Amino acid sequence: MIKDLMGFVLRAVVVLSGTALATFVLLWHAPGDPAQAIAMARFDALLTEDVIDQVREEAGLNAGFWTAFRAWVGPLLTLDFGRSAVTGRAVWPDLLVAIRYMLPLALAGLAIGLAISLSLAIVAVKRPGGWLDRFAIAIASLGTAIPAYWLGLLLILLFAVHLAWLPAMGARTPEHVILPALTLGLGVAASLTRIIRSGILEARGQSFLPAIRRRGVSSRGIDRDHIAPHAAIPVVTVFGLELAFLLEGVVMVEVIFGRPGLGTFLVTAIHARDFPQVQAVIVLTALMFVTVNLLIDVVYRVIDPRIGARDA
Repeated sequence: MIKDLMGFVLRAVVVLSGTALATFVLLWHAPGDPAQAIAMARFDALLTEDVIDQVREEAGLNAGFWTAFRAWVGPLLTLDFGRSAVTGRAVWPDLLVAIRYMLPLALAGLAIGLAISLSLAIVAVKRPGGWLDRFAIAIASLGTAIPAYWLGLLLILLFAVHLAWLPAMGARTPEHVILPALTLGLGVAASLTRIIRSGILEARGQSFLPAIRRRGVSSRGIDRDHIAPHAAIPVVTVFGLELAFLLEGVVMVEVIFGRPGLGTFLVTAIHARDFPQVQAVIVLTALMFVTVNLLIDVVYRVIDPRIGARDA
């Protein structure tokens, strides 16, 4: 167990260090004058060269690449993301506000996606090859083919414009989360439905199941003790990846539905070339990927203890 933990910590350090360096390199060498972008975002007006030079000095853009990188990485080791180059405020409080808006949306999208995918997959495997199975596969394929931004606009057009059932923009009430969560959830369901269906069908085809049935084990017991654990491993993998990659969808969905959150926070920071804010979001996202991978590994060992035994 200690060996596994040390391996995880080493992988996490490598991933986070590489992410921090790559992010800093891309931002540092991005086209345009970052000082001008920061000054425009800060003052929202046409500026003189003297003001731009002052902003460049305050943001540390006059320093060399490695000097600026060391100045940023040092505090980062204690999860201190510094201060915004535009507002001058500490990054953490604003980042926490963005996460507070993003987290309910992401969790609601995952819940909707899991509920839809489980329902479709269970219906599909009752009669493999039947019309319900083909219908579930068609729905999953359609969901994969539709981009999130187009699906979001269609939902706004239907439920907010024509039917006037739900609000389209903002995040003031719980009703404001329904359409963006549905947009995210349908995308998650499209991926999970096919994986759950394939996992269940593969588990049902295991060669040892007829022998277990001849021993008098009930169908419910076989489903619980043999089919479900076997089918759960690929589902856990895809579900974990969906949880991590959901951030990509959240960015687009928050912009479409005009919601404050991590996606809007990132887009605004990129537009203003606010290096501390952009780097904070990227590093936090990488940390989430690493954490999700650890949780997937733990769940693997709970579902199938033989995985841990083979590693030992």
